[in-house]
Amino acid sequence: MKKQGIFFILTFIPMNKFLIVGLGNPGEEYDNTRHNIGFKILDSLAHSLNLRFESARLAFVAEGKIKNKVFFLIKPTTFMNLSGKAVNYYLQKEKIPLSNILIIADDVALPLGEIRLRSKGSDGGHNGLKNINEVLSTTNYARLRFGIGNDYLKGSQVNFVLGKWIENELEIILPRIELAVEAVKDFMLMGIEKTMNAYNSK
Repeated sequence: MKKQGIFFILTFIPMNKFLIVGLGNPGEEYDNTRHNIGFKILDSLAHSLNLRFESARLAFVAEGKIKNKVFFLIKPTTFMNLSGKAVNYYLQKEKIPLSNILIIADDVALPLGEIRLRSKGSDGGHNGLKNINEVLSTTNYARLRFGIGNDYLKGSQVNFVLGKWIENELEIILPRIELAVEAVKDFMLMGIEKTMNAYNSK
């Protein structure tokens, strides 16, 4: 009697991997400054998911999972003007496609607390984004811009962005940080187009 063989076909579906980058400057003197809103949003995101940042090469890094998405949160320690070095390192190290990165940065061109998602674009005068564009040789990556307003005198932009939030600003931005956190999660779950449609009008 001829036995019939039984074959099992295993299909391995690689898990989607994402890189979420909050831009800012390392060091206590830069804590709670407007330029560090990217760090602040990632801190809030990590807290919501019970994740902890660890010191690693070129960045503080937290790794997590949401549904079937594995992600890496990084806060570069290269200082703002060399942010691209950390972004490129973790893109290569974790083999993450360009379509799966999201950069979070401050924006003086947006009203305080307003968030704007884009799938690509110029650096808008932001030194962190400028360096990322140069290192990656592309502007085709998703970014979340968080408005810090432009309540400064001509010639005082540097002091303004490196200044610390004042109390009445914090009352406005704290709930908007939570909104940004939800936008980051939805970026990983829904993709940039649907996330733009859901959040750019809020």
